[in-house]
Amino acid sequence: MIIDLKQVSWVRDKTILRDITWQVAAGEHWSLVGLNGSGKTTLLNIINGYIWPTKGEVSVLGEKFGRCDLRELRKQIGWVSSSLQERLYGQQTAEEIVLSGKFASIGLYDHIAEEDREQAAELLASFGCAPLLQRPYETLSQGERQKVLIARALMAKPRLLILDEPCNGLDLIARENLLAMIGQIAARAESPTLLYVTHHIEEILPCFSHTLLLRRGEIYKAGSTQEVLTTSNLSQFFEIPVHVERRDQRFWVSLR
Repeated sequence: MIIDLKQVSWVRDKTILRDITWQVAAGEHWSLVGLNGSGKTTLLNIINGYIWPTKGEVSVLGEKFGRCDLRELRKQIGWVSSSLQERLYGQQTAEEIVLSGKFASIGLYDHIAEEDREQAAELLASFGCAPLLQRPYETLSQGERQKVLIARALMAKPRLLILDEPCNGLDLIARENLLAMIGQIAARAESPTLLYVTHHIEEILPCFSHTLLLRRGEIYKAGSTQEVLTTSNLSQFFEIPVHVERRDQRFWVSLR
């Protein structure tokens, strides 16, 4: 199993996650859908080993927490999030940002081999970002920054790639360009397992064969995307009548 959670809860002043049991198998790509405050970020922090569950068992990439070196495990997990973007050094070039992904560092402190530079350039070029190579990160558009961050996450050839609301702040064209790039990653033979976190149903691409709905810290539904994203399920999930339409293998939601 890529992710194996058993009866995981996280409690502080109140219960943030309650009895989460969830498995992600190799070869599956999942979307994780939840409104603000549903516990998505807490769940991601547990999967990455940044916080410890109050109760339950966690295994990621076959490594059981409590019996593995989490620092080594994290090198096999790529995580693209807004919090990461805020920590990066804006004056660094896109190339330097991507290269830092190999070492899971903020900034570059290690020797950079020529093959590393070639890999960084190839990753950016594969996403149509070759002209950005020597551009300072702070001068890039939001869409360009997200592409650079995804290239950074792929530098270490992760087995699990977590994309935490990557389309936030993007206009329609930039969003669709980024989604096309994510679909391109999923189509690769050597693609890592993808976990795409969002609260926008229309962003869920056909490559995401499975979906988990998280509401108020509990799993509402989990399983085949086609079976989970129905008018009935989402109306109950959002607690408001909605209509789900499927067009071009994507799901579109409107209020009824």
